Amino acid sequence: MLAYIIRRLIGAVLMLLLVSLVTFGIFFWIPKLAGQTTDQLAAAYVGKAPTAQAIQDTKERLGLDKPVIVQYGTYLKGIVAGQDFKAGPVVDHCPAPCLGYSFRTSQPVLPQLMDRAPATLSLAAGASIIWLAAGISIGVLSALRRGSVWDRVAMVVALGGVSLPIYFTGLVSLAIFSYSLGIFPGGGSYVPFTQDPGTWFLSLVLPWVTLAFLYAAMYARLTRAGMLETLGEDYIRTARAKGLPERTVITKHALRSTLTPILTIFGLDLGLMLGGAVLTENTFSIPGLGQLAISSIGTGDLPVVLGVTLLAAFFIVMINLVVDLLYAAIDPRVRLG
Repeated sequence: MLAYIIRRLIGAVLMLLLVSLVTFGIFFWIPKLAGQTTDQLAAAYVGKAPTAQAIQDTKERLGLDKPVIVQYGTYLKGIVAGQDFKAGPVVDHCPAPCLGYSFRTSQPVLPQLMDRAPATLSLAAGASIIWLAAGISIGVLSALRRGSVWDRVAMVVALGGVSLPIYFTGLVSLAIFSYSLGIFPGGGSYVPFTQDPGTWFLSLVLPWVTLAFLYAAMYARLTRAGMLETLGEDYIRTARAKGLPERTVITKHALRSTLTPILTIFGLDLGLMLGGAVLTENTFSIPGLGQLAISSIGTGDLPVVLGVTLLAAFFIVMINLVVDLLYAAIDPRVRLG
C-alpha cells in the first residue's frame, strides 16, 4: 500500500509539472507564435497611454524580456524556493510555494487563491453531499422499481436536470425562492462561515441545490443503469438462492459493484468543482475561485489564471488518488499493487 501511494504521489508531481508546462506554454509562448511581440504584451499592463520607458520597465519588472523557457524555470523555482519580485524601488520576497505575482495588482497569487478557496470549498462540499446521496438513492430505487410510476417520474426529472443549464435553474430558483417568496437571501449575500454561520448556510442553500440538481440527475441515471446490470449477474442470483435477505443482497453485493464507476466519476467531478464552479459562482455572485478565474481572464492577468489552473489540477490529482485508495474498501476484488 505504501509503495502504491509513493508511486501515485510521484506520478501526481509529474502530472502537475506537465500541466504547468502546457499551461505556461499556452499563456506565454503561443501568443508569441501568433505574432504578438513582448512590447505589445507588456503594453497591456501599463495603462491607456504607455510610453516606451514604461513598457521597458514593465517588461523588466514582469520578466517578459527573458526567453519563455527562462520564465518557466523562474516560475518553477518560485514554487520550490520562493521568488523575489521587484515592485518599484522595493524588492518583495514571495516565500515558497510562490505562484508568482498578479500582473494587475502586483500582489502574490497564492494568498488571493487562499482567500477565494473557502467559498468554493463550501459550495463543492455541500453540493457534493446532496447530489451523491440523492443521486444514488434515486438511482437504486428506480432500478428496484423498474417500469413503475416512480421510475418513470424519477427518470423524467433526471433528464430535465441533465438538460437544463445551471444558469437557468439558478436564475429560476433565485426568482422564486429569493425575490418572490423571500425564503432565502438573494445573490451576493455569501459571507464566510467564521463571520456568520447562519447567513453562510442560508446563502448557500440555493447554490447547493441548484448545483446538486444537475449532478444528482446524472448520478441517478448512472446508478440505475449500473444496478440493473448488476442485478442480472449470476452472483446476485446465487446470493438470493442462498436465502440472504434482500437488503443484504442489494447493499452488500449489488450496490458495491455499482459504486465503483460512480466513485471514479465522483472524483473527477469533485476535483473540477474545487477548481471553480464557474457558472454557479457567477449566477449567485459567490466570491470563489471560478469567479476569480473569469475576472482574471477578462483582464488578462495570466499569473492568476495559471494559479487557478494549477490549483484545480492539484485538487483533481489528489482526489483521484483518494478515490483509487477507496476502491479496495468498496470492492474487495480490487487490489492495489
